[in-house]
Amino acid sequence: MRVMGVDCGGEYTGYGVVEQDDRGRLLHICSGAIRLLSREPLELRLMKICHALTAVIADSSPEIVAIEDVFYAANAKSALKLGHVRGVAMLTAAQAGLPVVAYSPLSIKSAVVGYGRAEKSQVQIMVARLLQLAEAPEPADAADALAIAICHLHTAATLQRQHAAAK
Repeated sequence: MRVMGVDCGGEYTGYGVVEQDDRGRLLHICSGAIRLLSREPLELRLMKICHALTAVIADSSPEIVAIEDVFYAANAKSALKLGHVRGVAMLTAAQAGLPVVAYSPLSIKSAVVGYGRAEKSQVQIMVARLLQLAEAPEPADAADALAIAICHLHTAATLQRQHAAAK
């Protein structure tokens, strides 16, 4: 299974594609971050995200897109901007014919680090270990996107095992 994780953000939107092979090994396909300039109009920033994610989907052929679920922010304006970015990521996936799944930040950190309140640096280190990368992915938004993809792969594998055991 090949999963694209997207870490939606107002300044950087991270992406990462991870594949799990038949032996259960996680393989890093690609990752990076789309830098958004706050001085650009919102609609141009959203278009930039759409174009960049469309290109990643075309280049890496994921089967599903995983994103971070909505969380509550103290600043309503920031939450609204994040919602716009999240909506564009979901729309881009849907236009490519890909299903979208969402995970809470707690679930993502638990799946990758084993602790739901892990620090960003801990997530980066564990992502590097799980994907056998020479160094932690940079920026942190790319590592977060990879963590979201890994979370889905771990969750899907667990559900598959439970389903097989129930038969």
